[in-house]
Amino acid sequence: MNKPILSLEDAKRVAAAAEAEALSNEWKVVIAVVDDGGHLLYLQRSHDTQFGSVETAIAKAHASVAFQRPTKASEDAVLSGRLIHLALPGVIPAEGGVPLEREGVVIGGLGISGVRSFQDGQIAAAGVNAL
Repeated sequence: MNKPILSLEDAKRVAAAAEAEALSNEWKVVIAVVDDGGHLLYLQRSHDTQFGSVETAIAKAHASVAFQRPTKASEDAVLSGRLIHLALPGVIPAEGGVPLEREGVVIGGLGISGVRSFQDGQIAAAGVNAL
């Protein structure tokens, strides 16, 4: 069986598209790309982005792979009162983490952190579209 993978070149392409979206809005962010096991493959941080966003972006990318859905799903669940999401290991209930898929298979994840949650999501969507 040939399983689709996320290459370093794919990760860089996704990150470049996300970066272009962030730059077009003058947003300073951290962009993290993880493989299908949630391990960091690529990371970049805009100059002067708060360093707390580094681990947050990685955690968003990891959570999107672990749960195979955007982190916005947990954000929406918590906002609607489903607080159990706060107790799930590794959940980040904030938009900006999205799984990366190829041929219907999750091959990695993208995490964005640095601006408001919905803006992180907007940047992540641009990155996904580049894959």
